[in-house]
Amino acid sequence: MNITEITAEETLPIRHRVLWPNESVEFCRVPDDADGLHYGVYHDGALVCVASVFVLGEKARLRKFATLPEYQGQGIGSSMIEHILKALKEKGVSLFWCDARETAGGFYRRFGMAPEGERFYKGDVPYFKMAMRLT
Repeated sequence: MNITEITAEETLPIRHRVLWPNESVEFCRVPDDADGLHYGVYHDGALVCVASVFVLGEKARLRKFATLPEYQGQGIGSSMIEHILKALKEKGVSLFWCDARETAGGFYRRFGMAPEGERFYKGDVPYFKMAMRLT
């Protein structure tokens, strides 16, 4: 397993397949993709997990984090989050947050993230804002 920085374009096939398969690939873009840090996990030479992080001052937002279904539950996503948290701490980021699908809340809690505010929806998918202090 190898975690490396990739381009925003390289994230799109996995974002699309995992997060929004019933939408267009264009729907899976983030307006600020050009400004983000994009990471990929390669397993046996194939890209299997992607994540995008947008840093604004001392805050960093995780967006479009996705692991191919056949690779979920193998620690790949956890390794990605650990890698991102380490990189953000080295950059002096003090707050890490994301809009987490409700079904993924337990995953994020394992890293010390906690829900903030009320449940909200993107389309018919329930989310919570989750955050944690890094310093």
